[in-house]
Amino acid sequence: MQSATEKCDLQESAERDGLALTWQQGDAEALPYGDSEFDVVMSCLGVMFAPHHQAGALELVRVCRPGGTIGLINWTPEGFIGQMFATMKPYAPSPPPGAQPPPLWGSEEHVRALFGENVTDLKVQRQTVTVDHFARPEDFRDYFKARHGPTISVYRNIADDADRTAALDADLTALARKFNRGTDTAVLDWEFLLITARKL
Repeated sequence: MQSATEKCDLQESAERDGLALTWQQGDAEALPYGDSEFDVVMSCLGVMFAPHHQAGALELVRVCRPGGTIGLINWTPEGFIGQMFATMKPYAPSPPPGAQPPPLWGSEEHVRALFGENVTDLKVQRQTVTVDHFARPEDFRDYFKARHGPTISVYRNIADDADRTAALDADLTALARKFNRGTDTAVLDWEFLLITARKL
C-alpha cells in the first residue's frame, strides 16, 4: 500500500538512477497479468498489505512461470515497523472481514503456510535496515504521519478526536525512543524478512 506521495518519490528516484519503469496499478489479490507471465515476481513491502494473505500469495505464484523466482521483503511482527502497526492498531479503523495483519507476512511459519507446496527452495533470512534519517523520534512520527499510507489512514480515523490523536502521537514517539540507539541523532534498526522461493 503506497500513498500518492510515496509513489511519486519512487518515480523520481527511478528517474534519477536512469531507470525506465512501467507503473501499473492493480489489485494484489487479482493481479492484471496472465498465468506464468514472469521469470521473477517480487514484492518489497507490498503484498503484505493486501488484506487476504492467502489470495495474495496465490497470485504471486500464479503469475510466476514454473521454475521462476519469487522474492519478498516483509516487516517482521517483532521488529520496529511491526511494533509500529501494533501500536497503531487500537486507533485504526476496523479492517475488512477476514483481513489479516500485514506483519504476519514477516513470520516464517506464516509464509511457509501461505506458499505450501506451490514452491520449493523457500529460504528465509532475518535482516535489518538502519535508518538514521531522523534527528529525533518525533521527526520519524511526523514524517510517517505525512507520507506513509497506513499511518495517514490511522490518523484520519481519529482526526476528530484531539485526545486520541495526542495519545497516538505520544505512543509512536515512545516506540521510536524505545528502539532508538542513537545519541546525537535517532538511529533505528528496522527488522525485515527476506524470502526467496522457486515456483514448482
